[in-house]
Amino acid sequence: MDRIIEKKRWTPTKIAAYVGVVAVLGLLTYVFAFGDNSSKLNVEAQKITMSTVSQGSFQEFIPVDGTVHPIKTIMIPAVEGGTVDQKYLEGGKPVQQGELILKLTNNRLVLDFMNQETLMNDLINNLQNSKLSLQQNKFNLRRRLATLDAQLDAAKDTYERSKPLYESKAISQQEFYTARREYDRLKAERQIEQESQKFEEANARTQIAQLEATISRTSRNLQMMEDNLKNLYIKAPISGQLSSIQVELGTPVQAGQVIGQIDDLSGFKVKAELDQHYVSRVFAGQRGEFAYNGQTFPLEISLVYSEVLNGKFPVDMKFIGKVPKGIRRGQTLQIRLQLSDPAPAVLLPRGGFYQSTGGAWAYVLDPSGSFATKREIRLGRQNPEYYEVLSGLKPGEQVITSSYDTFNDKERLELK
Repeated sequence: MDRIIEKKRWTPTKIAAYVGVVAVLGLLTYVFAFGDNSSKLNVEAQKITMSTVSQGSFQEFIPVDGTVHPIKTIMIPAVEGGTVDQKYLEGGKPVQQGELILKLTNNRLVLDFMNQETLMNDLINNLQNSKLSLQQNKFNLRRRLATLDAQLDAAKDTYERSKPLYESKAISQQEFYTARREYDRLKAERQIEQESQKFEEANARTQIAQLEATISRTSRNLQMMEDNLKNLYIKAPISGQLSSIQVELGTPVQAGQVIGQIDDLSGFKVKAELDQHYVSRVFAGQRGEFAYNGQTFPLEISLVYSEVLNGKFPVDMKFIGKVPKGIRRGQTLQIRLQLSDPAPAVLLPRGGFYQSTGGAWAYVLDPSGSFATKREIRLGRQNPEYYEVLSGLKPGEQVITSSYDTFNDKERLELK
């Protein structure tokens, strides 16, 4: 008779399966409960840049390229227009003050000068004639007055002798009246002659004064025209180097046209162009420095130009103290222009990480040196070498300062 065999509920296979499931769940529970849940990325240590946070002195400055220029450059304009007749010097030659550079010709100026000179001579002749005429009139007046005085004396004598004769009836009334009228006529004639001569003399003196004033003006004009003729000879206004001469023989030159320039080589200055971003932070007296032949030399801004062109504005800088030996016109200098005074600060070297984080966080190396973790930081001012650390980092800590573009914003970097 058959016997019913009971089926076992816990077979070795089932038991093994349940044990495996429990082990997996336990492992997962342990990982989630006690494991490191942060995102990680393996990074090759030799492909990143590590920088050490330090305590030091922070100073804002900007790098500027400056060009050496002569301390003074004088433009040479043509005061008068003309045609280049002689060229005595070429560009690049040393020149002394007053030395002749060019000679121009201008026939119109020469003709105007000759006409003015002729007019001047005519005026002088007229003045001399007027003075001579005045003197002659004075002599004629004295001569006529002398004649009138003699006639008046005779008429007076006749009249005075006729009066008692007329009263004693020795002569007729007509003879007496004739003698009196003659005496009165001569007295009136002498008075008129004096007044006429005074008027003629005053008129002559007025004409002479006018002629003298005209001659004075003409003389000044003639002097100006003579000076203009002298201006056809273009001379060096200062001693220096004739850096350029922009005309050749036969070239027509307009009045006011710049025909060259002279550089004063007794000293130098530096010209630089700065980004308009700094226009409110740059002023005369601001200092900078540059390295040359193993030494550092100071500079000072002497002039800030207000004109902004293509996003830049120019400044002039002067050397403080001695000018370095060997400096030449046109030489380029790398200048550190100071924007602030030095101050104690925690410093972090600049790097490409800033483009990814904006200075809000950085990867800081663990003391073990095997990994780096993401940490919030706060940066302040910066210069071409350092960031000023305001919080989040301490001197001695190491920070990854190379670019973070390939790190995908991971929380932890494992260094291999």
